[in-house]
Amino acid sequence: MAITLTKRAAEEVKRIMEAQQLDPKTFVRTVIVGGGCSGMQYTLGFDTEFNPAIDAKYETDGVFVVSDKKFALFLDGTTIDFLDTPTAKGFSIDNPKFPAGAGCAGCGH
Repeated sequence: MAITLTKRAAEEVKRIMEAQQLDPKTFVRTVIVGGGCSGMQYTLGFDTEFNPAIDAKYETDGVFVVSDKKFALFLDGTTIDFLDTPTAKGFSIDNPKFPAGAGCAGCGH
């Protein structure tokens, strides 16, 4: 099971870590905060607390991504990208198990 970063996302994480002078042991923590009609909701943040009993760790281009093992089934195959276009700037999460907009049948979306 894995969460991966695109090259652009890994470079942006490294840039932010350097700019904020974060501890080299810092990693990106991915959390699922709930679901809804628009699909899964995620948070990304920097963290240094890793507990191998409850956390899963993945590495891409020297950047570590950690999630709680209870989210592993839901996050398997997820890719984190960084967008910098005229219409969007920020991290984007592509989870093929839960595509955006794949909400409840009664939503009418």
